[in-house]
Amino acid sequence: MSTSASRSNAPSGSSSTNVVANPSEKSPFEQQRDALVSEIAISLEHVLQNINKLNRSLEGVIAVGNEFGSVEALWSQFEGVMGDQPEEVGEQGEGEEEEGAEWHENVEGEGDTTMTRDE
Repeated sequence: MSTSASRSNAPSGSSSTNVVANPSEKSPFEQQRDALVSEIAISLEHVLQNINKLNRSLEGVIAVGNEFGSVEALWSQFEGVMGDQPEEVGEQGEGEEEEGAEWHENVEGEGDTTMTRDE
């Protein structure tokens, strides 16, 4: 009966070779593992915080960009109007000059330049 009494003190499912006298007494491996796990957990919390900061910054950049949407549309419209206009002016200007007429640059002195047209 003495063997059955010693077995009843041990928790069910534990063997006689697995002896843990006190839960605070851990092997060096378990101590190092716990330290590394807690360090990893802290590092992951910092990563999560930094990702959240990045997300807020990107949302701010997108919000600022969206504020300029109407300005961009206005400038695009202006560019479209002005981009079409020089072609029309250039076509009108070519037809107004006489054929054979040439412009000549006359240099009169230091920095004095005049343009004359020969017809």
